[in-house]
Amino acid sequence: MNKREFFHIIGAILLLGITSSLAPSLLRGIEVIPQILAYSLILVCVAVGSKKIAAHFMDAEVEHELWTIQRFGFKKHHYLNHGLQVGTILPLFFSLFTLGLIKFPAFLTYETRAATHRAAKRFGFYSYAAMTDWHNGLISAIGMLGLWILAFLAYLGGHEYLVQMTAWYAVASMIPFSKLDGTQLFFGSRVLYTLSLLGTIILVIYALLL
Repeated sequence: MNKREFFHIIGAILLLGITSSLAPSLLRGIEVIPQILAYSLILVCVAVGSKKIAAHFMDAEVEHELWTIQRFGFKKHHYLNHGLQVGTILPLFFSLFTLGLIKFPAFLTYETRAATHRAAKRFGFYSYAAMTDWHNGLISAIGMLGLWILAFLAYLGGHEYLVQMTAWYAVASMIPFSKLDGTQLFFGSRVLYTLSLLGTIILVIYALLL
């Protein structure tokens, strides 16, 4: 993990903590904020770590960054030089506008690249070694699996709000738009996307009943 990725992940943890603590702090006071920040740390680390572990076993690397949009049209000049930080703007907007009732924790995106030894290990040094859409989709699906496992363990431990936070995070991750995880999963495998979507719907329904 390089320094740039580290700070982007820290940013996502802080953003998740801010957007997730607004409604509870209004209802129960600011003393809930440290606990929600701890939940945010666990949740983002699981989401990021699951994909990094999956990539490792595929002789690949994933690098996360806060979601940015640079292209806003189909023409060549429809391009933002520095990008728009939608991974910061949209979550804060939804949370502040609805006083925390609606959360949109779509903070991070990721890119996959083959590790330098992948070509030599699998195909010969000068052979094709790029990661395919299937690989990207599988990595994203394993990231979703990590979230489900976290939600199950949080339920067993009596951390109901962590279950709800995980459900919101999973929903945002499943949206097949721009560079979000859902896009990687949708174009990687329709079957994996459908199964992941069904699992996420079940998680959300259960979280709403808590």
